[in-house]
Amino acid sequence: MKKDSKNKIARVYAEALYEASEQGKVTDKVYKDILLLLDVFTQNNEFVKSFSNPIWGSDSKKSALKEIAEKIKINQDTLNCLSVIVDNDRFSEIDLILRAYVEIYYQKHNMLEVEITSAKALNVLQNKKILEILSQKLNKQIIPHFVVDPEILGGLKIKYGSVMIDDSVLGKLNRLEIMMKGGQ
Repeated sequence: MKKDSKNKIARVYAEALYEASEQGKVTDKVYKDILLLLDVFTQNNEFVKSFSNPIWGSDSKKSALKEIAEKIKINQDTLNCLSVIVDNDRFSEIDLILRAYVEIYYQKHNMLEVEITSAKALNVLQNKKILEILSQKLNKQIIPHFVVDPEILGGLKIKYGSVMIDDSVLGKLNRLEIMMKGGQ
């Protein structure tokens, strides 16, 4: 199956889950469940493979999911969505579905994920100032992902959506090199 069609299917499931969570007035709880599940699935790839295995029956999978949900205290709406995903043999796309839900949640709550790369870890005051400026400029609540990459030498790289702001020393040196070669 093509990646685009998988993304469309994932989006349909995510929208259905969001609508159900909205009706139940539990969007924040489901969002937290989704983040928890993404973390669990990222740490244990075999878990997703097991639930994607067609040999294992859907009743057994749903029973296992129910036990897991009780242990990690997942909302019933989230569990219902996972059950539908199991019934429709879509567990292999669970990562795409959960990430699509997070995207929808961010859109509805005026939030934006931003990756901020620096050569060394920034202090609390620097982080706060960067987040304030980005929040004002973008008019959104910022969900930051701080990355340390010594290869950029200094400065910052800020990435959100398809936008990349490269104010790093390495970026400036690369642009200078291109200019000196007559590229721009």
